[in-house]
Amino acid sequence: MPENWSVVYQTLLEAFGPQHWWPADTPLEVMVGAILTQNTAWRNVEQAIARLKASGSLEVRAILERPAEQLEQDLRPAGYFRVKAVRLRALCRFLEQQGCAEAPASLAEKGDTASLRQRLLDVHGIGEETADSILLYALEKPVMVVDAYTRRLSQRMGWSGPRIAYASLQKDVDAGLPPGDTGIRKELHALIVQLGKEFCRARPRCPGCPLQKQCAHGRPVSH
Repeated sequence: MPENWSVVYQTLLEAFGPQHWWPADTPLEVMVGAILTQNTAWRNVEQAIARLKASGSLEVRAILERPAEQLEQDLRPAGYFRVKAVRLRALCRFLEQQGCAEAPASLAEKGDTASLRQRLLDVHGIGEETADSILLYALEKPVMVVDAYTRRLSQRMGWSGPRIAYASLQKDVDAGLPPGDTGIRKELHALIVQLGKEFCRARPRCPGCPLQKQCAHGRPVSH
């Protein structure tokens, strides 16, 4: 029932309003944030990005030239800082190889969405969610980001099982949205994250949830 995702979008937009996500000043900052947010809360990412900015290292070549120990210390607030330092360098080497070190957003002009996605997936440490976050928020490509919140919501709404593949769920959500609309995909992803933080948690808080009446999990506990 993919058409329900447009209803989810309208309902959550009315409930929460525009989210103005992804919070970043530049496309590179979006890309860096997409790497750093793996397995951590966004507030920790913000601290790490603030350190990169303070050290003058939020540029492709600055990240590549920064001594490993110093880069790791910059990234320490985001957790797994040694792993993320390696992944961040891999992204920056990729951008340099593509001729996009000075203007990372120009990566959007280096091929169609499918080919760009595959090249990002070939970069060490970039998986599907990270690649799609970069495509959507940094490169303005109309792809839907599927994260843990999206997966949880789909299951609780009764639209998918716990083992649905990333690509299958992404296809379901995309089918319910206007083709090629980058803005709606950005907003829906951000709204689902907000829902996940406030209501659709690991231990759900169904009362007051804007989707409760439509939700297979929430309806039985409605009053």
